[in-house]
Amino acid sequence: MPPAKQEEDLLVVARPEGLYCPPGDFYIDPWRPVARAVITHAHSDHARPGHAHYLAHTDSAGTLRARLGQDIPLQTLPYGEVIEHHGVRVSLHPAGHVLGSAQVRLEHGGRVWVASGDYKTEPDGTCEPFEPVPCDTFITESTFGLPVYRWPRQAELFSQIDAWWRANAEAGRASVLFCYAFGKAQRILHGVDASIGPIVVHGAVEPLNAVYRAAGVALPPTLRADDAGVDAALLKRSLVLAPPSAQGSPWMRRFGNYADAFASGWMQLRGTRRRRGVDRGFVMSDHADWPGLQQAIAGTGAQRVFVTHGSVQVMVRWLGENGLDAQAFRTEYGDEDDQGAEA
Repeated sequence: MPPAKQEEDLLVVARPEGLYCPPGDFYIDPWRPVARAVITHAHSDHARPGHAHYLAHTDSAGTLRARLGQDIPLQTLPYGEVIEHHGVRVSLHPAGHVLGSAQVRLEHGGRVWVASGDYKTEPDGTCEPFEPVPCDTFITESTFGLPVYRWPRQAELFSQIDAWWRANAEAGRASVLFCYAFGKAQRILHGVDASIGPIVVHGAVEPLNAVYRAAGVALPPTLRADDAGVDAALLKRSLVLAPPSAQGSPWMRRFGNYADAFASGWMQLRGTRRRRGVDRGFVMSDHADWPGLQQAIAGTGAQRVFVTHGSVQVMVRWLGENGLDAQAFRTEYGDEDDQGAEA
């Protein structure tokens, strides 16, 4: 089928710049600079610099400006509010991934498409929970699109983290938990038992904590390692949240004989924890697991599904075997980390 004919039939197509809506003349999470970009969330593989105009959810404003600059040309929308551009009705709906994350609903010529960005289906208390949006065509991620990926429930996960922190504090060791600064760190802060001891955060984490607090998300008090009063005795009882880039850096020397762990969906695989070189792995992701992906796709009622990144061929095959019209969109998402961006 010639490209022009494809664009007549599809409400979203893959172009070198990113996912493009031909009738609306705008892109969704483009990876090259464009005139108009709709952004699903502020992780850097989806929100890139250089666009002439950005549209995103209201709660993404703080993180987008923190990451891309205070002066970016940003227009925001609350969830569910509809705007029309070149005859395409556009609205944003909760994706449950991180603060301000959104699915993009497009309606034009009697067709409804939803581009989900990244999402997870279990509510975590730090962002609006995922909302299935009925549509004809659904564009889904597949970061963890293999049957092996099944996440523990929130209560079980935080019971594990609390027990690890408590045991380390009783033994006089700092508990250093490596996690992504945006999304994962705030989930941990929101979910742990802050009565166990002080919480110290890396300098990359605290500005994003401020954005979450400004949006009304309840987070316990946090300290920076160089704050007044943060001494060796305090650090020995502390939970320390730091990005993966801090591992092995001079910043770590202040914590002495510490225990360390990594929080990621990739911790489901034992070999990944060994490669990370940490004492403990906690299985925690801001993406849907295998059952979550199935639940989300079924909840839309879509008969056609495009898969964007992750275990694409496995998901396409599974969807086809279950009677759906499934195919792939080639994208450039998931490049921030060697195991997948912000997983």
